Amino acid sequence: MARSVLILGASYGSLLATKLLMAGHNVTLVCRRSTADLINSAGTEVRIKLRDEPEHRSIFSRDLPGKLDATPPESVDVSRYDLVGLAMQEPQYANHTIRVLMVKIAEAKLPCLSIMNMPPLPYLKRIPALADMDLEEAYTNAQVWERFEPGLVSLCSPDPQAFRPPDEPANVLHVGLPTNFKAATFADEAHNALLKELEADIDALRLDGHDVPVKLKVFDSLFVPLAKWSMLLTGNYRCVTPSGDPRSIRDAVHGDLALSRSIYEHVDAIVRKLGGDPADQVPFEKYAKAAESLLKPSSAARAVASGAPFIERVDLLVKLIANQIGMPNAAIDDTVRTVDSRLNESIVPG
Repeated sequence: MARSVLILGASYGSLLATKLLMAGHNVTLVCRRSTADLINSAGTEVRIKLRDEPEHRSIFSRDLPGKLDATPPESVDVSRYDLVGLAMQEPQYANHTIRVLMVKIAEAKLPCLSIMNMPPLPYLKRIPALADMDLEEAYTNAQVWERFEPGLVSLCSPDPQAFRPPDEPANVLHVGLPTNFKAATFADEAHNALLKELEADIDALRLDGHDVPVKLKVFDSLFVPLAKWSMLLTGNYRCVTPSGDPRSIRDAVHGDLALSRSIYEHVDAIVRKLGGDPADQVPFEKYAKAAESLLKPSSAARAVASGAPFIERVDLLVKLIANQIGMPNAAIDDTVRTVDSRLNESIVPG
């Protein structure tokens, strides 16, 4: 049975869209009108490396069994969809036309699967230890999330590393690290059945007889996606430097491996104190090994370096949580100060 999925965000969102299209499902990407026109005329191209193959393959949406279209947010008819994927950077949801669409999605009570690094506030409210915490400061506009029922919002850890090549059209995505999306379940079993159906369909995919990486894996634990926090605080946000010159994730992690380990393990301990199971977490050694191949600065660091006034602030979110549960950390505080300083330079004239 072909499902219809609405994905907000045509860059990183095109990776999940491609896997759904390969499985015969239909996808609408929400993006700027110029990007929508490009996708509607030329489709998308996702470059991914299959296991044991030396070069990336290009997977074109026009060759896939599912149907793809793209549209600006003001043209979306939410009644067409079974599921919504949230794949934009968190600050983008503060845009007026996106906020209007989000109101429609919330009122339609559609299940929403986030593949943002920044977990939506309604998702955090599903975790008892976080339900009443003051965390709004970490969000660009926390009011965006007020209408959403927590049980209708789930989180999918965006572990795959992918980027839009700067010298390529906006419909191209290059996958650097083809790991899995790890999704927590919804509150409603009917929505979970849909998730598991998509999981099975994606898992069964083959390309010229080869298994296709980047699976959708569904977990009962709300804490599985939070394993990404230790990676973000150890690597991604530490790509932002006081000098303003971003460094690669590899250099951020391996420049001082002992400090990186201490940050990583402290964030893991925060998640465990909130109720997470150690079995849901990724060992530091495995992350450090993966980081050796991450030779570019994180998207957050690149955005800061280009003068963006806002980025996703998982670093600040973790700091706020750490302080409220009595687990502050000096290295995390340093990272937050550095990011704050660089962002302030982007919004203060002169």
